[in-house]
Amino acid sequence: MRKVKGFKRAKQLLARENFWEPFIASPELAPQTKQVLLSVQEVVDRIIGDVRSKGDKALFDYTEKLDGVRLDTLEVDRREVVAAYDIINKEVVAALEFAARKIWDFHVACEHKTGVFPIDKHLKRQVLPLQRVGLYVPGGTAAYPSTVLMMAIPAKVAGVEEIIMVSPPGKDGRIPAATLVAADIAKVNRIFKLGGAQAIAALAFGTESIPKVDKICGPGNIFVTLAKKKVYGTVDIDGLEGPSEIVIVADGTANPAFCAADLLAQAEHDPLALVILITTSADLADKVGKEIEIQLRKLKRRSTIKKAIDAGMLVLVDDMEQAVELVNLFAPEHLSIMTSDASALISKIRNAGCIFVGENSPVVLGDYVAGPSHVLPTGGSARFGSPLGVADFLKITNIIALDKPAMRRLSRAAVVIAEAEGLDAHAQAVERRLRAK
Repeated sequence: MRKVKGFKRAKQLLARENFWEPFIASPELAPQTKQVLLSVQEVVDRIIGDVRSKGDKALFDYTEKLDGVRLDTLEVDRREVVAAYDIINKEVVAALEFAARKIWDFHVACEHKTGVFPIDKHLKRQVLPLQRVGLYVPGGTAAYPSTVLMMAIPAKVAGVEEIIMVSPPGKDGRIPAATLVAADIAKVNRIFKLGGAQAIAALAFGTESIPKVDKICGPGNIFVTLAKKKVYGTVDIDGLEGPSEIVIVADGTANPAFCAADLLAQAEHDPLALVILITTSADLADKVGKEIEIQLRKLKRRSTIKKAIDAGMLVLVDDMEQAVELVNLFAPEHLSIMTSDASALISKIRNAGCIFVGENSPVVLGDYVAGPSHVLPTGGSARFGSPLGVADFLKITNIIALDKPAMRRLSRAAVVIAEAEGLDAHAQAVERRLRAK
């Protein structure tokens, strides 16, 4: 990891100009990466166009071309889901069920009620769940059953009528058994073997087999992310998720082995994962660096981890005020606070997807079983974005029902504003009512 000394230099490195910065591994790669992004966008546009014009045929063709799998059918049969329970270890099933209960309990506690709610005599708000949502679950070379639970359960709590899940098949033409079991536990309605930009296009526009949804949620690679961005407006999206991020704020009391382990855990996701330690202790920074080297040797995915770790930063600051300012500037997906009085810093943090307080709250427990969704804002979008939750699957309609006295009380101000804006038809629509007997 790069050691960064000096608050001014740290601010320069941690300031993010736009969402795409997390996809740039180093400043030297920036021009090349931006050129690649242009070509990726062109590929995504072509895929979306083909799915819109050719429907299922395009989905089968792209799955064979890009995933190397020739499918006979896109939808997962119920028998495959049942058989998945016999494939995976019973302890895994039990762990997924345990996680599902924790996630369900958290989101029920956060539940936003649905129905029609009066504001006053003339105004109301109607809150309803979305009818159909699409969940994108990454796959192909790995299984992410936890992501299924983290998206589907808050949607169910919200009252979504139909949940459609898509996930790329492996070389055997199947979705990993653990992912299917998680979908069954979370009561996903339909599952399709489909990934990439073609899956996003299918959910957004619909095909012969796949129904059009109201909203698409879920993380994916750059093709998936650009496709989500492209179809936004046709459907809603949860956000544009980039590589995983962790910032640890620590002082000299922190356990260097724990700090190193948490940095390595997030680096395990992706070579482009962003891993940063901000500390007031030069001694801790040195010890964390050494711990990373020791622990890395024993990890299976060390080649992936090492790339992220090499691009990571050990930032030395003068005090916690500087550390907090850097955190709010960077707006990390995960923020871990390991200081002698960690709780005291919470109120000072404005920008973070999820805050993990103290050494007994590792990010990994948030990834799987603590309860809140691990689908979090990345790329600095924690400045304005929020974790995925029940509210993401609800929509609000305002209701105005005025009687004649109320209409008359409001009318003069409306007419004056309409005339000031030069909209005489607006003014006339009110004045005609005032003149009517």
